[in-house]
Formats: sequence, C-alpha cells, structure tokens
Amino acid sequence: MKANKEVTGNLYHPPKSIVRKANVKDYDSMYKRSVEDREGFWADEAKKLKWYKKWTQVLDDSNKPFYKWFTGGKINIVANAIDRHLETHRRNKVAMIWEGEPGDVKVMSYHALNREVSKFANVLKSMGVKKGEIVTIYMPQIPELPIAMLACAKIGAMHSVVYGGFSVEALAGRIADANSRVLITADGGWRRGKITDLKSIANEAMDRSPTIEVCITVKRTGQEVHMENDRDFWYHDLQSLPIASSKCKTEVMDAEDPLFILFTSGTTGKPKGLVHTHGGYSVYTSTTHRYVFDIKDEDRWWCAADPGWITGHSYLVYGPLINGSTIILYEGAPNHPYPNRWWSMIEKYGITILYTSPTAIRGLMRFGEQWPKRHDLSSLRLLGSVGEPINPEAWRWYHEVIGNSECPIMDTWWQTETGGMMIAPLPITPLKPGSATKPLFGVEVGIVDEDGKEVKPGEEGKLVIKAPWPGMARTVFGDPDRYVETYWKEYEKQGWYKAGDSARIDEDGYIWIIGRIDDVIKVSGYRLGTAEVESALVSHPDVSEAAAIALPHEVKGNAIHTYVILKAGVTGDKKLEEDLRKHVSEEMGPIARPDSVTFAESLPKTRSGKIMRRVLKARALGMDEGDLSTLED
Repeated sequence: MKANKEVTGNLYHPPKSIVRKANVKDYDSMYKRSVEDREGFWADEAKKLKWYKKWTQVLDDSNKPFYKWFTGGKINIVANAIDRHLETHRRNKVAMIWEGEPGDVKVMSYHALNREVSKFANVLKSMGVKKGEIVTIYMPQIPELPIAMLACAKIGAMHSVVYGGFSVEALAGRIADANSRVLITADGGWRRGKITDLKSIANEAMDRSPTIEVCITVKRTGQEVHMENDRDFWYHDLQSLPIASSKCKTEVMDAEDPLFILFTSGTTGKPKGLVHTHGGYSVYTSTTHRYVFDIKDEDRWWCAADPGWITGHSYLVYGPLINGSTIILYEGAPNHPYPNRWWSMIEKYGITILYTSPTAIRGLMRFGEQWPKRHDLSSLRLLGSVGEPINPEAWRWYHEVIGNSECPIMDTWWQTETGGMMIAPLPITPLKPGSATKPLFGVEVGIVDEDGKEVKPGEEGKLVIKAPWPGMARTVFGDPDRYVETYWKEYEKQGWYKAGDSARIDEDGYIWIIGRIDDVIKVSGYRLGTAEVESALVSHPDVSEAAAIALPHEVKGNAIHTYVILKAGVTGDKKLEEDLRKHVSEEMGPIARPDSVTFAESLPKTRSGKIMRRVLKARALGMDEGDLSTLED
C-alpha cells in the first residue's frame, strides 16, 4: 500500500492533481457569497438549467415555514435530465450502464433513455394517469425503475417509490397514504442468487388497497405469477402496442409543482411522506452533485444506493442525469457471488466515483483486503459516503484499500427532508476521518443547547439549519401540522429547522455528526453518542460492525449494551467479550465501558443502512417493536 505523503496530524490533504482540476478553487469566498447573497447565489445556479419561463421571485418566505422557491418559474425536471442533452454532444453519450445480478448488462445512451421514458410515459397516459396524481412504484433495481420515475415526472404525475424489499404492510400502507390508482411493479428481482417474489407481495398489498385499479408489471425473472384480468398488464405487451409511441411531450410544470413523495425510513414512529418539487429540487440536487463530486463530462458515476430511498432519487437518478453523467446501476448484493462483485464492476466499467454507505463499506471490509487487491481500481478519482457517520476505521480502509490513499472521501450529511447534501467536503478540502467537514453553499448551520444558544467548540449540541434552501421538503404529504411540529416548532422564534441530530464543531470549524438525538446515551450524567461507542468497537481488529443502546440502570441511570458482528472467520466467546469491553474503555474512558457485548449475525437496519436501535432496545426490554415496515430484512 502506498503511504499518503499528504497527511499532517489527522488531516488528509487532497492530491495536488485533483485540486488543480477542481471545479471550485476557493470554498471560503464562494461560501461567504452564498450566505450573504443567498438569493443571488441560487439564481445563478438556477440559470444553468433549462426553464420554460423564468421565475419572478427566487425565495418566497411569506408563509413560513412553507417556503417556496423560484415562484412563477416554469420547468420540468425531465427537460433538464434528458431533453436538453438531446440537443448537444450528449445525445449519444452513455446515460446508463446497468448490470443484473446474474450478469446481464444493458447500456443506454441519452437518446435511447429518452425513447424508453417516452414510451413508458405514453403507456401511463393510456392508463389515464393525469398530472398531479401519485403513481406507486415497487420494483427491483432494474432500468425500468428510473425509467418509470422519469416517465411519471415527464407527464406531471408524482411518484412514490417503495423499496423493493419492503413487506406487504409497508407497501399497502404507502399505497393508502398516497391514494394511488396505479401501481408499477415487476414479477421479481435477483438478490443473492434467489428471486425476490415482488408480484405476489404486490398482489397481496393490492387486495388490501381498494384504490388500485391498474397494475403494470415488468417481466424480469420470468417465473409464474398471478395476473388478474382487467387490472394487471405486462409492460412488454403494452410497449408493443401503438399507444407506446416513442414521442411524448414533456409537461410544463410550475416550479412548486410536486415531483414526488418519499417516505422517511422511520427510525422513529410512523414513516412520513415528504414532498419534493420540480424547481428547487432540480437546482439543489444538480448543484450539490456537481460541486461536491467535482463532476466532469467523462465521469462514470456509481451511486450504489437503491432508488427506493432519497440518495437513489437525488444522486442515482436526478442530480447526475441533470449534469449529463453516465450512471451505473446494479441489481444485486455487493458480495454476490463473491465479495469482489463491486470491485470487479469498478474495473470492468472504468468507474471514476463511488458513493455508498458506511454499512456497505464495513460489510465488505469484513472479507479483508485480498478481494479488492485482485482488481485494478485505478480509474477511481473520488469516493463518497452517505447514510450515517462513518467510523474512522472504516474511513481509513476505504481511503487506503479502495482509494489507494489517493481518492479523497466526500463524507456527506443530509436527510430525506433536505433533498440533497447539506454538510460535506469539496475535493479541495483537507479531510478528517469521521467528520462531514463544512456546510455547503447557501447552508447555514448551528449547534445549539436546549435553550437554542450556540455551544462552544468541542461541545455537543443539537444541529439546526438557520436558513431555507431550495432542496428542502415542502411539507409532509397530507399532514402540514406534522411538518411544522416535527421540524420547525422547537425553534419557531428563530425560524430554524431542527435536524434531529446531535453534533459538535471543532476548533477548525469542522462538523462531527454524533447521531440521532435519540441515539445519545446518558451514563452517570455523561452524554455519550452511540456512534462513538460503535466506532470504538469497530476499531478492534475482530469487529466488523456494532450497535450500542442504553438500557435503564438503577445506579448509573443508563447502562451501555452493545451488539457486535465479527469479521469473517472470528468466533465470539467470553474472552473476546471481555477484550471488547476493555478495548472501549481504553479508547473512550471507563465511563463508556459496555455492560454487555452480544455477538450477532445481523442487526436490524433500514434499507438505507441505518441501524434501528429502537428495535434493539424494544427487544431487550420486551416491549412492542413499533413500525417495522422499513426494516431491510
């Protein structure tokens, strides 16, 4: 492994070759301008897009906290993600490379993508789909998933994508909330060599959903499935009819017209359907994607998220296509049939940027360095992390083993609610493993105490966003009161958005996300972040992944209980349990020593990779586990 000569103390400096070619040369002056002249900054970014009619007002804050952006403007996200590229050299550029888990491959240019989206849009129109109605999509990671999303947007319908691993209850609940008349699904998908039988889950959900009149099914696996007369249609049959013309006009939308609803993963309580719009979301996702990942025309961009969660919406489908990137989509598991699946794809397709979650990194780290070492990963220029704070140990492995100590890691903090990245480095930013670094352009953050006062450097507090941004969710679908109550009520006087995360800021102005406020453990009066305890455990050579929870203790108030997944080939026993407790104590101090260590095969997670600690806690206390609809397994 090549040592990185660019490390001083705990700071990793980006290679000069990357800094020299970076799109942004000076973060400080650009950031200063973006917060001092917020509207001017976002107007300049919006001018890079195609508008049917220019906005009359950049930000309308007359009805706080229901902010509106680019009011009076006419736009459609598809006009920017596809239509405008057809008039340039990008017409024949590769828009999408898809690989199925069994190894089948599809490659599509922007011209071909336009044809497929137009056909799907015309099929939806023939089924009576109108502007403003919500189409529910429940599919595996196949090309028809982003195509169906784009087809809905093209004709002005909203989409509600439900991750293809969710249960009957989760799907039926989301269909009911969206009041959908049309469902798009597939017969199944491939995952770890087995078929996931989506159609029978969809059938059962439709039996519980009186609103569904039409179900369009894509044939992926070819197994026998039940199709109901007058309700179920095979997409390939519809596609062969004259209704599926390859020409379809893109609907002119108001900037504030809703584009989609997406349900949060619900680590707390019932999932919320968040509403995002055509105008602000188009501007925000494309701007953040372009700056944070320094997008060049020749990049091959792989966001390994499922389109069923916000990272897939913003940085697999919309942001990259608006920027004219070549996107990579993969159907299956990262370690199927062997733990080198991802690394072989990076080599095969010459992928230049990989954006994934710490969960996936830690999962692949378990198998050691020999798997990535078999492959030429030299095409990689940048790496990215999303979904939760990344443990310094996983950061270093990702940087050294996958990035050959030459690829800066863009560790990004954001939420379904924010629509796009809020705190993240740029490729010119010196990095500290585990820190999301600094706020992005136009984003003002604060870390405050219970009374809303800024805390001192190094102290932990609540993360707030102090000013509106274009990518923000506009409301909770059908429940504006819940939107106000959840995100704005606590700091109503100041007009701040409550992120629900705890964080600290260091003396260099770098932001460290500690975790959800619910994920802070108070032991004998000391506040400890679950992420810090988990990082200490993961820094042990035998540990691949960990979760920490607080359980009531009559002396200390709370005691720390931990769950650990060991690396491949390691067996858990009493001696290792004691070693791990001692290791945490040495890393963090005696106060953080766990009361127990339980060895586990897996942890309850949302599909976006967040550990559902409330489920572990409920199980440990023998309580009701609450809404489990977003659990991955």
